[in-house]
Amino acid sequence: MVEMTVAGIALDAASRSPIVLLRDPSGRRQVPIWIDQSQAQNIVAGLQELSPPRPLSHDLMANLMAVAGLELERVIIHSIEANTFRAVLKVTDTVGENHEIDCRPSDAIALALRTGSGLWMLEEVVSDASIPVDAEADAEEIADFRRFVDGLSPAELIRQQGKAQPDSDANSKPSS
Repeated sequence: MVEMTVAGIALDAASRSPIVLLRDPSGRRQVPIWIDQSQAQNIVAGLQELSPPRPLSHDLMANLMAVAGLELERVIIHSIEANTFRAVLKVTDTVGENHEIDCRPSDAIALALRTGSGLWMLEEVVSDASIPVDAEADAEEIADFRRFVDGLSPAELIRQQGKAQPDSDANSKPSS
């Protein structure tokens, strides 16, 4: 297994659908996962470590897990089936028993960001789905993304969500 990090969110040039980019430790491979606008917003909120006035869904999940005494050990993205990534949450309960909970990768990523849990991917999935990374272009993209995110307000996010609806072509790409 390979421990991945969230490199950021990008937009597909053709469909304008958001993509979460996961990067391997070497920084030479990224795995793109096509997601929808609301999933992108939840991941961005986790990346920015925002504390909204009221909990978002993934904040609520993290709070419920804490109250129940459950600990998210790690997220594992383990396969691609019919162009869809599959993931599980590895959770430990109060008596030390381990459980696997089926989960969409986008939800798993958003929850891992909020709990500080590891994000892992099977090597065969990384090999099958990764794209090579151009470090200079990637650094510029991250800087552009941060400038974009710094200028966002909740009202602008709502306006953008109304404008960006995924095309049906996005369904042919691996997604969560």
